Amino acid sequence: MTEISPIQAEDFDRLFEIEQAAHLVPWSMGTLQNNQGERYLNLKSSVQNHIAGFAICQTVLDEATLFNIAIDPVCQGQGIGKALLSELIKRLREKNVATLWLEVRESNQTAKRLYDRLGFNEVDIRKNYYPTPDGGRENAIVMALYL
Repeated sequence: MTEISPIQAEDFDRLFEIEQAAHLVPWSMGTLQNNQGERYLNLKSSVQNHIAGFAICQTVLDEATLFNIAIDPVCQGQGIGKALLSELIKRLREKNVATLWLEVRESNQTAKRLYDRLGFNEVDIRKNYYPTPDGGRENAIVMALYL
């Protein structure tokens, strides 16, 4: 069973491991730690007391932006990402947030399918938004969920 709870300071080493394994161009530890605080709703997903994924979400007034979501590649395909994002959406609704925004790599079809299933709408494309490991750039699809 997946348990979802707020991120704690002692979680960062594990979150950083997941970040490095799950993303083409991962965040640094500093970026991960700097995206915390009272304007954030950051959650982790644990399976048998072992962190399997996390979500970093900033809230400003009645809008929120999902900055990062990562699931340990070993745990992907088990519904952990869907459970984590569903819980985040539930908690944002409880805070009277009206819209959840995110960007997703154009090539990340697995994530895009998840967002589609959860009701997100494609709003725009940001050309050359994401860096790629080979020094190039990739488009981002901007998506929104109206809560």
